[in-house]
Amino acid sequence: MNKRVYGVLGIASRMSNWNADFTGYPKTTSAGDVFGSDKAFKYPMKKMWEQQGEKVLYIKSVRLQENKKGEIELLPRSLKERYEYIFNEEDLKKNKDSKKILLNLFSAIDVKNFGATFAEEGNNISITGAVQIGQGFNRYDETNAEEQQILSPFRDAAKKEGKNEEEDAKSSTLGTKIVSNEAHYFYPFAINPSTYDQFKELGVTEGYTEEDYKKFKEASMVAATSYSTNSKIGCENEFALFVETESDLYLPDLSQYIDFEKDDNKSTITLKCDELLNTLKDRIYNVEIYYNPYTIEVLANIEKAKKFNIFTKEEV
Repeated sequence: MNKRVYGVLGIASRMSNWNADFTGYPKTTSAGDVFGSDKAFKYPMKKMWEQQGEKVLYIKSVRLQENKKGEIELLPRSLKERYEYIFNEEDLKKNKDSKKILLNLFSAIDVKNFGATFAEEGNNISITGAVQIGQGFNRYDETNAEEQQILSPFRDAAKKEGKNEEEDAKSSTLGTKIVSNEAHYFYPFAINPSTYDQFKELGVTEGYTEEDYKKFKEASMVAATSYSTNSKIGCENEFALFVETESDLYLPDLSQYIDFEKDDNKSTITLKCDELLNTLKDRIYNVEIYYNPYTIEVLANIEKAKKFNIFTKEEV
């Protein structure tokens, strides 16, 4: 692929928790700004690719193993075990062919996009990904965390029944679910195919291709919507901006040029990068804006931009 791609990917979260910290609350900076990590965005994409039959290396998987007591335990696979599992390798320690390992790594769709740090015995490999996704900051000013108490159908058997605790022991335990009332995250991303030039010279990859970009583009616009866990059921893809440019054009983080406002009828996303992109229009091949037209209005004066329904992919 002989071009660069810059853009922004937008996630809406309604009465859900897109990316929690270790306390269970939506992640925030020290200044109190709500944000989502790049890992939170990549994970649903990896799950979607895995369900489509693609090889995905960096994702949790489990296996059953008998311990010393003869008990069968459910354990997560290590990186070595995950590699052996998806590439049908008997024992990675015995594989001294670094070229074969690199060929395998580049055949995994998540590695091909996001790179890898593969530090296993005898093989210390670092691959900087062609696709880099930044932190996604919430642009909605009225975001608040909501804490819900959940009644369990089961008694807490760990509680000891005593003279003063008898009623507590007989009661069902309480759980807590923490969500945001509403949040709108905007992630910047950049794709630089030349990152893999040295690996192309080694003959372990054909480089980042148009087909790779197509798979990334498709998953980036639907993965959050498709990933319906209890905490993510209210999360969905609502916006995407793709700016395809000459291979030697360098653009800044485009998410900093986005404003989000909401009224009683529709939300409004305003793109304030029109002057920048219009000035460079002769070096820009294509600009595509995908959004949810049923809930959002996009204000943009980018000359080459085409607007599409993010669900149907039909031009708006």
